[in-house]
Amino acid sequence: MTGRYQTRLTSATDASVAEHRPVWETLEEIAREGARRLLADVLEWEVEDFLGRRRHERGGEFRGYRNGHAPEREVGTGLGAVRVRAPRVADVPAEVATEGYRSEMLPRYQRRTAESNALLTRLYLEGLSSGDFEPVFREFMGEAAPLSASTILRLKEGWAEEFQAWSRRKLDGQRYAYVWFDGLHLGCGHEDEHSVVLCVIGVGEDGAKELLALRLGYRESTESWKELLRDLRDRGLKAPLVGCGDGALGAWAALAEIYPSTRHQRCWNHRVLNLQDKLPKRLQAAARQEVRRLWEAPTRKECEERRDSYVAQLREQGQVQAADCLLRDWDDFVTFYDFPKEHWVHLRTTNPIESVFGGVRVRTRVARRMQVRENALYLVFKVIQRLAYNWRALNGGATLMTLVLSRTRFVDGVMVVAPPTPPEPLAQAA
Repeated sequence: MTGRYQTRLTSATDASVAEHRPVWETLEEIAREGARRLLADVLEWEVEDFLGRRRHERGGEFRGYRNGHAPEREVGTGLGAVRVRAPRVADVPAEVATEGYRSEMLPRYQRRTAESNALLTRLYLEGLSSGDFEPVFREFMGEAAPLSASTILRLKEGWAEEFQAWSRRKLDGQRYAYVWFDGLHLGCGHEDEHSVVLCVIGVGEDGAKELLALRLGYRESTESWKELLRDLRDRGLKAPLVGCGDGALGAWAALAEIYPSTRHQRCWNHRVLNLQDKLPKRLQAAARQEVRRLWEAPTRKECEERRDSYVAQLREQGQVQAADCLLRDWDDFVTFYDFPKEHWVHLRTTNPIESVFGGVRVRTRVARRMQVRENALYLVFKVIQRLAYNWRALNGGATLMTLVLSRTRFVDGVMVVAPPTPPEPLAQAA
């Protein structure tokens, strides 16, 4: 880089540095120096506004006088650590400010900007342990910046208020066709064996997934699920067309009471696990393959033919309990055939919510150290919010979802087009 641009760079920084470093490093130094000078100027202007006079001016109402500067400190910004000396004001009359002069731009003891705090919190949610912040970000935030685990805990204090506001929001502005529900056992607090976070994810009119509810429950009891679903109903959630979940009896009982018109779609992956529990180990791998053939059948009729064949095979092998398990609640496993084929991959299992829990479990080692269950709930809330950025919309998007919500009929995944209504015959003239 040559010419007038290089001349300006070398005039703003040390010439030898500019010649031997990449240009972007030099630009970073210029930007950091500019931020330092601008911050110093703003702090001076703030004092002038408070005193009502510029430096060296006299007269007017006495509101205190300048008293030098506080010791130099580093403030973490998006450009790195910026060193600053905040001006001080002494002898402020009590009627002007009872606590003396306080800078709004740079509060006392502040070491980071709000944007830097948000960045640290975001990285924590990405999976970086709070104990790693001190060595990793000390250079970025400055040598004096306190980046201990307790600092990160203070950054999370606002999560409770954010969660409470989110959990009270109204849901009557959009229709939801499908919901997935499940419980996440974190093992936090003093009731490891009982504490569970109940979660509901829905799909709106645009085909995008959305976190609808998150609540602490006792195990996955019917009453816990009822409380959650009642809250959704009271906040305006109309009955979804389909509810997808595993074999938790409490959730299905609650759904049948609160949203009786919602159809049930049970998870095939969980049915495989239930079936394998009733089979000897030598037959378990074959059972997974056979059940997969069932849910991959192109039509409901073929699915049931394959089911009957496999049930007969199990009975011949003396596996009566496994055969009965496969037949149990059968209608709740084939609901997906009455909806678009593009949506089958989303409806047949609880993977849409299980994949979210997989990301949450990355942070469970942190949650297990929490003695207050609510703190774990807020952490799960923030992690799911972060994961939501990568959620994939349902196949077919808004166009197909509009058809589903308008109660268009589908048979074996194919839309049924009603024949046109023939015109009424004209009346014969008298």
